Amino acid sequence: MIGIEHITLASIPSLVVADNKKRQDALPTLTYLHGFTSAKEHNLPLAYLLADKGFRVILPDSMYHGEREAEMSEEQLQLSFWNIVLQNVKELKNIKEALAEQGLLLDGRFGVAGTSMGGITAAATLTQYPWIQAAGILMGTPKMTTYAKTLVDGFKTAGNLPVTEDEIVELYDQLSHYDLSKQMDELQERPVLFWHGDNDPVVPFDHSYTFYDKARTYYTDKEKIRFIKESNRGHKVSRQAILETVKWFEKYL
Repeated sequence: MIGIEHITLASIPSLVVADNKKRQDALPTLTYLHGFTSAKEHNLPLAYLLADKGFRVILPDSMYHGEREAEMSEEQLQLSFWNIVLQNVKELKNIKEALAEQGLLLDGRFGVAGTSMGGITAAATLTQYPWIQAAGILMGTPKMTTYAKTLVDGFKTAGNLPVTEDEIVELYDQLSHYDLSKQMDELQERPVLFWHGDNDPVVPFDHSYTFYDKARTYYTDKEKIRFIKESNRGHKVSRQAILETVKWFEKYL
């Protein structure tokens, strides 16, 4: 029977989904990161399907989300977007180390995936952690700096840019260190799945597809990098995306 355990892992409120009989066993483990304004519980259907295949799935709450919500305005939360992403990257290392210390990782088999903001984070973690063995990026973008510029342009068009030009330049410089599109060598031929709806009004489809098209040239085994385009799909993960993500990690993690 698949069980859900509500714990604090590396100081982060998290759900752990796994077979109850194997809860204390070393298992291949996937951390799945939720999207902006979402929370860990929203990804339980995917976590259940993965757990049913023998995985342990960690669903953490991002900073300022879920159990970590803070009293802040919508604008303040929006302006914290990149801080949340970068904090997610740091916390993934803490999650992995906590699991390893408890002897819960099977042969170092650790993967990461996420939706939207979580997918952006997943791409960023590949620039930092060579121990990630497989990844899934669902309607996210590996082009962090390009996406940041898109968001800034949106604020400028609305005539409401609450940060200085110097702060913007500093942000772009900071993000460039995590921008997978600027350091494709860090892919190291690791299995990476992309899923994106071609009518996404939030995270541009073109960002992830053009990245994938170029990234393929870095792979000897082209099957290890895959892009699933879903026609007429907006910014919402489909059942097809969920099932294909399960298949991906079943094959590569």
